[in-house]
Amino acid sequence: MTTAQKHKVLGLGGVFIRAHNPAALAAWYREHLGFEVQDFGGSFGAIFPFAERETGYQLWTAFPADTPYLGGAAQAQMLNFRVADLDGLLAQLRAAGVSVEEDIERSEYGAFGWCRDGEGNRVELWQPPTE
Repeated sequence: MTTAQKHKVLGLGGVFIRAHNPAALAAWYREHLGFEVQDFGGSFGAIFPFAERETGYQLWTAFPADTPYLGGAAQAQMLNFRVADLDGLLAQLRAAGVSVEEDIERSEYGAFGWCRDGEGNRVELWQPPTE
């Protein structure tokens, strides 16, 4: 098979994480990030349908094991969620008492902010650049 004929991944199909208390963590994401959480029989999830004519991309990245970017050493992954209004969402999270990092990174890739979810995991919020 040539490179052009090889099968490949089309994009991110889902994100699956372990939680000490899945119901409580699902409730945190529902309350603070607006997830439409469903009970899948012991696990909880939210489905995000593809938007028609959506722009942007999904990113997979492997970081060195000692990176501080993902949060503490015990955190093996970090979730990144696209948002329409980063500043507005961060203000809303702060007002709700959520731990939000002060730094906002703005670059040609968009704007990035970070908070901690209900179990203390570092979560990245990304507002893609306007085209």
